[in-house]
Amino acid sequence: MSDARSVLGGPLQMCSVAPMTGFLRDGACHTGPQDIGGHTVCVQMTQAFLDYSLRQGNDLVTPVPEYDFPGLQPGDRWCVCAVRWLDAAEAGVAPPVILDATHARALQKVALADLQYHALLTP
Repeated sequence: MSDARSVLGGPLQMCSVAPMTGFLRDGACHTGPQDIGGHTVCVQMTQAFLDYSLRQGNDLVTPVPEYDFPGLQPGDRWCVCAVRWLDAAEAGVAPPVILDATHARALQKVALADLQYHALLTP
């Protein structure tokens, strides 16, 4: 997986290790055939997205220790499904994207321009 690329074409960067994210729980938005949801978009959580996700039936706030899921809060970074992110963007609640930590496979579902429009600006 060390050859994974970001949507910007460079090496895929880490998304978060605190909390530990990724389909493989390795801190990066790596993906593979088992990742049916395509957890490829690295985002910084917002309350609006957490609320939206809960309304869609995906509770990202409540910890689930048996799945090594800590529960998320605004400010946490997490790998989310590309389609779910796109749905949130269309609803006006897309969380900011960390482009160099977003897997290139996300481009199969989401346009680069949309990800760039929602990119987290870093100083």
